[in-house]
Amino acid sequence: MELYLGGMAQGKLELACRRHPRALVLDEKKLEEALGMDKARAEMPDVEEWVIWDHFHLFVKSMLAKGTEPAAIWELVAKGIEETPNLCIVSDEIGNGIVPMEKEERTYREETGRMLCKIAGKARSVERVVCGIPVKIK
Repeated sequence: MELYLGGMAQGKLELACRRHPRALVLDEKKLEEALGMDKARAEMPDVEEWVIWDHFHLFVKSMLAKGTEPAAIWELVAKGIEETPNLCIVSDEIGNGIVPMEKEERTYREETGRMLCKIAGKARSVERVVCGIPVKIK
């Protein structure tokens, strides 16, 4: 598994697609359907191929907005990681800047950060992308 982090519109997805040109790219809405659902799983490539999960942060945000507990979200994420060894996760960095006043926004940022830390621990490589330039972290 690979993890690409960086600010919005910094070239994370483009880098992942250059490295894995035949990968299936799933955004947060498609992936939400794919995780844990047989019909959508049938549409995913076998584990010999790469799957790029774009907008991981928005997936977490949408699941929290639906009232899903963070532990349940992590179970889905962990299952996706386990079942798709050739997975590339792409996420915006959302923890910098002003702390939001709204509790929901603070919770979203905190839980996304915690999950990204777990993902980074499991990942074979972690890169931060700035202006399209990857900086290897792990």
